[in-house]
Amino acid sequence: MEAKAGSLLIGKGHPVSVQTMYSSPLQSVPPEEVVSKISSLHALGCDMIRFSFISEEDAAPFSYIASHSVIPVVADIHFDYRMALLALESGAHKIRINPGNIGARWKTEEVVKAALDRGAAIRIGLNSGSLPPHAGNETVPSVMVRSALEYLGWFTSWGFSNTVVSLKSSDTDETVEAARLFAAASDCPQHIGVTEAGSPVISAVRSAWALGNLLSDGIGDTIRISMTGDVEDEVIAGVELLRTLGLRKKGVRLISCPRCGRHAFDTIAFEQKIRKRLLSLDKDITVAIMGCLVNGPGEAKGADYAVTGMKDKVYLYRKGKLIGSVSSDEAEEALFEAIGNE
Repeated sequence: MEAKAGSLLIGKGHPVSVQTMYSSPLQSVPPEEVVSKISSLHALGCDMIRFSFISEEDAAPFSYIASHSVIPVVADIHFDYRMALLALESGAHKIRINPGNIGARWKTEEVVKAALDRGAAIRIGLNSGSLPPHAGNETVPSVMVRSALEYLGWFTSWGFSNTVVSLKSSDTDETVEAARLFAAASDCPQHIGVTEAGSPVISAVRSAWALGNLLSDGIGDTIRISMTGDVEDEVIAGVELLRTLGLRKKGVRLISCPRCGRHAFDTIAFEQKIRKRLLSLDKDITVAIMGCLVNGPGEAKGADYAVTGMKDKVYLYRKGKLIGSVSSDEAEEALFEAIGNE
């Protein structure tokens, strides 16, 4: 099976896509600024973005964003099926609902039929914190899978198949087990992620373990590394996970040393300063940022471009060959000028 959100194809045979979720209310930022932000996220590797759609006032900014965004836009709906209908009218390429908190079955049917009419996708999104009651020894993952299969049955009976399922928990083991159980029962595309995963470092570790295991098993068609932090870092982490697993080839590969007492160049500050600009480049290159003589020249040989600090200078390399030296204040522009002249 496959799903289609805007121009993005989701499912077996298609690249695993990276998602994020906008962190501010739709009405709090001018939609033109949001569209510009989406373009920046897309340059970092984001393939789809989701927004909370809460009230009727969200329709106007959402409509503008959906019609101007360079990537598909998703409306996240809870409780009120009328918001799902309004989001679809406003141009949502995909909506996310939990039929269990929408209410009566007929309300979900209305949403599904509207999505069918407009060619939009639906994600059935179930989290461990919002599940129907279960009895006996039934585990949280089994309840999630049972519920998702039931809702999929509804969708099929209404002639709808443009569906993605996500089964998330803040517990990594529950997340992995639910995704594996569902994959064994259905070939419907899955969006995978650890919900409420925590701050950037904690989230990156938890998500890399859970999503890395699933993706290595061939499970997962879209991913989000959910962070209590910047959406840019969510995208960067998601792209890097896919690159590490060999599931995404293109883009800048960034190598940087952790810095030690031998450093002659503040690699930490420099990496933080240039990271987003560098990773937004549409180039398939490796860039190394090294702090001293121990590994610097050696790493430079294996990188397309490298900077390393020695004494009071920062030295710039291309393909392992020294091409110049500058002060630390000039290092950023010198590096990007060299890359731009390739």
